[in-house]
Amino acid sequence: MAKSNYITRDGWQALDQELKFLWKEERPKVTQAVSDAAALGDRSENAEYIYGKRRLREIDRRVRFLSKRLEVLQIVDYHPKQEGKVFFGAWVELENEEGEVAQYRIVGCDEFDPAKNWISIDSPVARALIGKMQDDEITVETPIGKVMWFINKIWYEKSGLY
Repeated sequence: MAKSNYITRDGWQALDQELKFLWKEERPKVTQAVSDAAALGDRSENAEYIYGKRRLREIDRRVRFLSKRLEVLQIVDYHPKQEGKVFFGAWVELENEEGEVAQYRIVGCDEFDPAKNWISIDSPVARALIGKMQDDEITVETPIGKVMWFINKIWYEKSGLY
């Protein structure tokens, strides 16, 4: 399954800030540290030099990834027409047959975060929720079998950008 290219405005800004930090602050600092370590002589046993070069490769790899990814991402802002239905960026309160309640926000694959209850638009739960309304039921195939959820509530965190 292909990754979607959707992202919230906050998510895009976070990735953009990470790219700028790595390129303008972290990379020059590490480059200077590598240069200082190289000036000390024998590089084969110089831990600062070896670590610094490894860190530079990690930074460069992440900078390349972020640069390419930010070019293809599509920012999806809230729109009043979304009210009452589940779309990208929605918060959804679900209840299962045992009465357990869970809340999730549907975000892009670049910003999902289980600790915040942010799930990827590409996840089975999110795919089942898209387009549904309050009081609808969804069924999701899980490793332990089919799970049914009831949609209690849908809401959006609105920014002043629409």
